[in-house]
Amino acid sequence: MEILAAVLGALGLGTASGFFIRAIVTQRGENKAKNRASAIVVEGEESKKRLVSEGQEEALRLRRTAEGELRSRRGELQRQERRVSNRDEQLVRRSETVEKRERGVNDRDRELDSREAEIEELKGQEQKQLEAISSLSMNDARDLLMRRAEEEIQYDLARRYRDLEERAKEEADQNAKKIVTLAIHRLASDVVTENTTAVVPLPNDEMKGRLIGREGRNIRAIEAATGVDLVIDDTPEAVTVSCFDPIRREVAKLTLAYLVKDGRIHPARIEDMVIKAQKDLDEIIWKEGERAIFETGVRGINPEVMKLLGRLKYRYSYGENILQHSIEVSNLSGMLAAEIGANVEVSKAGGLLHDIGKALTHEVEGTHAEIGADVARKYGIPEPIWRAIMEHHDEEMGSTEAFIVAAADAISAARPGARKDTMEHYVKRLEALEEVANAFPGIERSYAIQAGREIRILVKSDDVDDAQATMLARNVVKKIEDTLVYPGQIKVTVIRETRNIEYAK
Repeated sequence: MEILAAVLGALGLGTASGFFIRAIVTQRGENKAKNRASAIVVEGEESKKRLVSEGQEEALRLRRTAEGELRSRRGELQRQERRVSNRDEQLVRRSETVEKRERGVNDRDRELDSREAEIEELKGQEQKQLEAISSLSMNDARDLLMRRAEEEIQYDLARRYRDLEERAKEEADQNAKKIVTLAIHRLASDVVTENTTAVVPLPNDEMKGRLIGREGRNIRAIEAATGVDLVIDDTPEAVTVSCFDPIRREVAKLTLAYLVKDGRIHPARIEDMVIKAQKDLDEIIWKEGERAIFETGVRGINPEVMKLLGRLKYRYSYGENILQHSIEVSNLSGMLAAEIGANVEVSKAGGLLHDIGKALTHEVEGTHAEIGADVARKYGIPEPIWRAIMEHHDEEMGSTEAFIVAAADAISAARPGARKDTMEHYVKRLEALEEVANAFPGIERSYAIQAGREIRILVKSDDVDDAQATMLARNVVKKIEDTLVYPGQIKVTVIRETRNIEYAK
């Protein structure tokens, strides 16, 4: 029983302990649940607060964005309002300006009307005075003007008939002009400038003192040996050789170049260098003569004549190199002779040697044509050639070849830029043409163009109207015909310009 009681007591105690433990475990679970619920509530409150805060911030941001856009739109509206206001002001100002202009135009119209009335009255008075002075009625004066107009028209018709006649003549000479033009276009050559001085460069200014020498003995020796004048001035690193004889000038130039290169400058050395320069120049002259004969294709020329031909390299006339001119005339003569069926060999030889006398004009008396013919006869040049040389400046010529040489010589000399005096006359002719035009009132500027075959005149639009511009062109034509000498015809163009300028604001 005791055991049973013990067992039952143990069981009761275990049961009570179990209930007690279960109660504790249950209480702990409830506490955990309560704590978890509290945490969830707290977390929910925090999330709520956070969401509310974020919503407030987003709303604030949206509000600020909306306010910025609103301000921008308000600014744009204000700018548009200002632009509209400015445009309105501009329109008001323009309308006021237009009204002022209209008032001005109306005033001018009234003034013009009054002036026209005054002019008509003055015309009537002037007409009466003219009729009283001239003893002519209006009808008689009109008849007189018509007769004068008819005379001017007849004059214009006569000019047109003359132009037609000249055009017919030009067409009749068309073949000859084609031949000349072809010959000119097939030939081109370099033209050098005439010089009576030559400049020799020096390595330094100390060389000037050495060229002068002690008490001027070196410069005197050079001038005595070469026959030139040495000009030693302030020009840096240069000495000028002056002499009318181109051969002596070239010898002196070569001598100075040799002395400067050698460095030994004394009278004995100067004489040696002069001899060397003369030999070298003779060789150059010979080569130039050979070159001229080779370029032209002329055969059978005596060596002495070839030397004289080479001397023309250093001979100038009116700024034109005679050797280049002779080559040009020879080629032109050959082309012209070939076109018309004349003797090409005689024409080319005559053209090449037509100025050969100029190589001796400073040594022999007489014209260069006579001297050249004598030289050609002396060295066995055939008669047709030396006659072409002699007759190329005569009025009457005995052969077709002589005429061809004379024509080629004139063509070469007349080429623009070939001779200095030709260019000067050309410029003076253009200036004279512009001076004739500028002498009339109302002219602003005038320009001679197309080598003097046309003149364009710019008139002042305020001083000259369209009708006056027509009369001005006619008056300029008459003045040119009366005062100037010119080949062919001159076109007169009068330009009157009117400009209307407005500004967009």
